[in-house]
Amino acid sequence: MSVPPPPEPIMGGRLLFSLDPAVSHLNHGSFGAVPIVAQRAQQRLRDEMEADPLRFFAQGLVDRIAHTRRHLAGFLGADPDGTALTTNVTSGVAVVLQSLGLRPGDEVLTTDHGYGAVEFSVRRECRRTGATHRILRVPLAATDEEVVQVVRAGLRPGRTRLLVVDQLTSATARLFPVAAIVGVAGEHGIPVLVDAAHAPGMLPASVRSIGADFWVGNLHKWGYAPRGTALLVVAPTWRERIEPLVVSWEQDAGFPGRLEWQATSDYTAWLSAPAGLYTLRSLDVDRVRAHNAALAAYGQRVVGDALGVPPADLPDPGGPTVAMRIIPLPAGIATTLDGARALRARIADRLAAQVNVAAWNGRGWLRLCGQVYNSPDEYQRLAVELPTLLAQR
Repeated sequence: MSVPPPPEPIMGGRLLFSLDPAVSHLNHGSFGAVPIVAQRAQQRLRDEMEADPLRFFAQGLVDRIAHTRRHLAGFLGADPDGTALTTNVTSGVAVVLQSLGLRPGDEVLTTDHGYGAVEFSVRRECRRTGATHRILRVPLAATDEEVVQVVRAGLRPGRTRLLVVDQLTSATARLFPVAAIVGVAGEHGIPVLVDAAHAPGMLPASVRSIGADFWVGNLHKWGYAPRGTALLVVAPTWRERIEPLVVSWEQDAGFPGRLEWQATSDYTAWLSAPAGLYTLRSLDVDRVRAHNAALAAYGQRVVGDALGVPPADLPDPGGPTVAMRIIPLPAGIATTLDGARALRARIADRLAAQVNVAAWNGRGWLRLCGQVYNSPDEYQRLAVELPTLLAQR
């Protein structure tokens, strides 16, 4: 079956990164890749810190963090006064959960597309407080309207204290209609936490337009920031209730300062994040988004065709800028978390290709990403070699 042609490459994209050229890096979504410009900016900040640690930490650092926060919040269309820098989405979720004051009889609602570490955090907070955790089953092929209907039917006003929903899911690369979901939950006064781990840099939607009570997204994936850079955005009614996981010297400053200041943490990743956004902007953000989405779709069709998956069975996330696509693996392969991890390692070791493999709803799924440093031949090579590897069970 014919495969549509790949998009025109973004010239020089590979040269912006220090990735090993002997490896096909087709899994940008897991840990991102930091452009050389941002790496060097962070190293200069580390040199400054080590040259005079007391001056670095004690003179002006809080203001530098606040300036960075305003810059990053502006890029995402978020209120800078309601935004706090944090290390990653998992940390931001933990902050929100422990700030809610959950009690026995309360429940936290998630979907079966949720990220594993977030699920662990929800379960732990529910065990600690006596609350319950309930999971909504959302079919992979559900339309946006059907997703909203599932959520509406699953809410329990008076009992549901928090709804956690992904903007773009990790395991299934599904774009959720988060603004509509926030609206439905808001009809019953139920707060919503949006896990937007993959949104910054990939998706164009403004945080303000979503209107969630809590929104947390990573800049170190599609925003090209050094790792350990994320933003937690909190609605005005909740800001004074947000408490850090560890109390430090800015506690009396309130939100967001009390959340950001963690004593002798290494803040250089945050401070150099604007250099990552500079790289993204220099390439033209819209152009990068369109290229990455088209390349991921191309990779999905090439590899799917090699595995004998009909185009109709290849999930389409429904968004023109979604740069992650999944492919169903043959029955019986990678159906458990351990099996998925083992297959991912085999592909890396034997095929020199980094991909993501997930076990979701009893089936294994291969996830491919598109990025400016990728080329069509990397997906073509995987398509040639993967069927033989999968046959060697």
